[in-house]
Amino acid sequence: MGNTKKYHDTVPFGKGPWHKYPMRPICQACGQRPCAVNYIREDVKHYRKRCETCARKNRGIRPREPRWKSAGYKKKMSCDRCGFRARYASQILVYHQDGNLNNAALKNLKSVCKNCVEELLRSDLPWRLGDLEPDV
Repeated sequence: MGNTKKYHDTVPFGKGPWHKYPMRPICQACGQRPCAVNYIREDVKHYRKRCETCARKNRGIRPREPRWKSAGYKKKMSCDRCGFRARYASQILVYHQDGNLNNAALKNLKSVCKNCVEELLRSDLPWRLGDLEPDV
């Protein structure tokens, strides 16, 4: 087991028996095997993020961090609308007042329980900007 190098480590890009084909990206889940082909359009191959093995085993790729979290908003353990105090963090969601998930301004974000989220989505009069003070 002395030689652990693989063929793609020793052969430069564009050389070897597959010189006509560009190298595939590496699987984001396992980091070992080449990604599977998703589709071919106009003779251009488009690849998936995972290899066939990881796709079959349904190995997950870590989800992206939400924009509100990267903007510095910290989810509270109590509802800003009804005052419900949650036992678990999953009982509280971050609600975007304007409905735009890309808008991560602190004035636009509120910590709301799941019950209030459902009521806000079904009501005709959701919160308006400026109704509450921003959480900092």
